[in-house]
Amino acid sequence: MRAAIVPVTAFEQNCSLLWCTRTMEGVLVDPGGDLPRLRQAIEKAGITVVKLLVTHGHMDHCGMAGVFAAELGVPIEGPHPDDAFWIDQLDTAGAHYGVEGHPFVPDRWLHDGDTVQFGEVTLDVIHCPGHTPGHVVFHHAPSNLAVVGDVLFAGSIGRTDFPRGNHADLIASITEKLWPLGDETLFIPGHGGTSTFGRERQTNPFVADQRFG
Repeated sequence: MRAAIVPVTAFEQNCSLLWCTRTMEGVLVDPGGDLPRLRQAIEKAGITVVKLLVTHGHMDHCGMAGVFAAELGVPIEGPHPDDAFWIDQLDTAGAHYGVEGHPFVPDRWLHDGDTVQFGEVTLDVIHCPGHTPGHVVFHHAPSNLAVVGDVLFAGSIGRTDFPRGNHADLIASITEKLWPLGDETLFIPGHGGTSTFGRERQTNPFVADQRFG
């Protein structure tokens, strides 16, 4: 599997393009907007997108997912159904921030322990509430790669001051669900640069091991 990051929207949200190198089938994770840029990235990689994946219901991550899925003729998988209330208000949230957003209904809601497949690649789905109640993370164990949305960042963690955000849940998601995936795991966050779980366990001021020792 290979991965590329395509920043989209005014929020510089990291849309991840993942593809199977054997079949050249791929997915877009969190296609929040800037569809011309995403089309260009797909063409440059020379892949066939077979589905769109969504980590959570915030507009910068999925505001244009429904529109793009209809254009490409592919299904949307994710997030967890607890984020349905966010997706239902994508139009009003988008208008508030001056970003285009359209509500949609995923073809498949995802739950903890589910898997997502494209080509010969299987991603594990991990429900990680806290930033939003229905946030999911996608993990590819053979590549030591995780796409974590807004759960964890290099040097920081997701906000929990939005409706139904929960700081304790977020910390538990990170320390109890992400850390066991291994220190060597590279993660793509929803914003900013990549890092590894091991590096964050040593240096992240919010979730470093020393905070819980």
